Amino acid sequence: MLVDSTMAKRELLEDGRARLPPGQFLTKRFPVLTYGSTPKVELGGWTFNVSGHGLKEPMEWSMDEFLALGEHETTRDFHCVTTWSRYDNTWAGVPIGSIWSLIEPHLTDEVGAVMLHCTCGYTTNLLIEDFLKEDNLFATHHDGKPLTPDHGGPLRFVCHHLYAWKSPKWVNGIELLSNDARGFWERNGYHKRGDPWAEERYAYQE
Repeated sequence: MLVDSTMAKRELLEDGRARLPPGQFLTKRFPVLTYGSTPKVELGGWTFNVSGHGLKEPMEWSMDEFLALGEHETTRDFHCVTTWSRYDNTWAGVPIGSIWSLIEPHLTDEVGAVMLHCTCGYTTNLLIEDFLKEDNLFATHHDGKPLTPDHGGPLRFVCHHLYAWKSPKWVNGIELLSNDARGFWERNGYHKRGDPWAEERYAYQE
């Protein structure tokens, strides 16, 4: 179901920007877009790993341990680079602040970016300031229901202020980086950052 985008553009965010980013149309559906097939994530033996630049030693949690790190729920808009946007998505899961509070004390050097890793081999990069943005979270639920495999269950990182490819499905690890790098789609023609309001869709725009 589509929504009148003309009316939607009249809504403004607190900073004065249009709520609907340029080049986007509004929908009430939640489209499923995945490169390749949807993996079957087995929770037995599943671990979430943190490694990389400046970390004294790698860190690891089982799913139960990871979910026990904190709880957070937020309602935010979601924007896909393929031009659809969906308002008022309610996400629930583990807040980014809870994870970072455990990582930061073990750092010996400054972290400039992260690479998020997923069960299927997918990766995407985020500048550290984008990664740590308030309200970002590792989501287990969407609109009050557990995330389905097609939408990234059992665990999806959600980065609200960037295009949806920066919210990777089936996430299971963080690689800390000294400097920004390129993940899967970034190596295949997408923009390194992906700000919807600047329409940062493709690498040639950098």
